Amino acid sequence: MSRLRRICVYCGSSSGSDAAHRAAAHEAGAFLARSGRGLVYGGGNVGLMGAVADGALSEKGEVIGVIPQSLMEKELGHGGVTQLHVVRSMHERKQMMVDLSDGFIALPGGFGTLDELFETLTWLQLSFHDKPVGLLNVGGFFDGLVDFISHMSRSGFLKPEHAACVLVERDPAILLDRMEAFRPPELGKWIEKLAAEAR
Repeated sequence: MSRLRRICVYCGSSSGSDAAHRAAAHEAGAFLARSGRGLVYGGGNVGLMGAVADGALSEKGEVIGVIPQSLMEKELGHGGVTQLHVVRSMHERKQMMVDLSDGFIALPGGFGTLDELFETLTWLQLSFHDKPVGLLNVGGFFDGLVDFISHMSRSGFLKPEHAACVLVERDPAILLDRMEAFRPPELGKWIEKLAAEAR
């Protein structure tokens, strides 16, 4: 039985310039539903957010949206989802999405997607949660980001074991298999190593 009952998907409120991104978002949502997993996402009815929700709904999946009141009009809160939580702030939105989810996948998007992705990775690094985080690298969209994560590690700003926490695949089935098998690094050993380096 899967330990990842609900997957949070971070993605753009725009569709982007490549139709393949929207198609991949729709298929990712449909795949989650077919695999028996619920979708948690940003609650919108536009862009890749709308596509991933519609994909899950097309396969009769559970879809939970979380959207701030201030974005209800801009992102057009999705009226067809299983549950739509309207919250007061972006901070409350991100916290609720993390709390409701057992793992996280980023699809193509902009600043907001990266903000959600890196906050979730930071919380994983600090052991505020122990849930897997993956990039669905549609058409190589995240290649530059993956290279930069390696650059941060080579430059001494990111431990190799934390860089390795970013699971990257182009196929959602393979990505979810890796997420199921994920085990986080031990924070205690990392803190001990930092303390030893400081002495």
